[in-house]
Amino acid sequence: MSKLRETPKLGSMPVGLPMHTVDEAFVRAPVPQVFEIVRDVERWPALLPHYRWVRFHEQSADGGGVVEMAANRPFGRLDWPTWWLSEMQVISGAVPAVRFRHIGGITSGMEVEWALEARDGGTFVRLVHSWNGPRWPLIGVLAATAVIGPVFVHGIAARTLAGLGRIAARDARQNAGK
Repeated sequence: MSKLRETPKLGSMPVGLPMHTVDEAFVRAPVPQVFEIVRDVERWPALLPHYRWVRFHEQSADGGGVVEMAANRPFGRLDWPTWWLSEMQVISGAVPAVRFRHIGGITSGMEVEWALEARDGGTFVRLVHSWNGPRWPLIGVLAATAVIGPVFVHGIAARTLAGLGRIAARDARQNAGK
């Protein structure tokens, strides 16, 4: 892994793309705790059974960079392996977020944002994926909106959000007891 001089600046999430999935959850843990778990993507495979690996190809000091990720999309007892390469930006501050732009794999061009908002008793997490679909003539948008988004992206994102949320809530309960 090499160090990046500067974190990718991915900007705001685009609007109006044909494939748009949203997964949301309220997590009973403070924003800084949830943010730390979400941004620590290299730890996800140890925390989430559906993640196969996460490797930084390049990493900046703030935790962003170029990251390769692989996860399984379970279908009953069978797992469908998925893989993608992303630019990653960690946005600290009053409204922390983690942004990704897929730059490799079938989902190249997909935009992703984990947005965290403080609420009474915890953190509201909104995980958004937006995409024009693969560059397949005639069927790219249909494949993205009918299969890739609702079946694969949502299937993996919902598990990831639920799993990281459970871990953050558990850690918050343990920290409160100290």
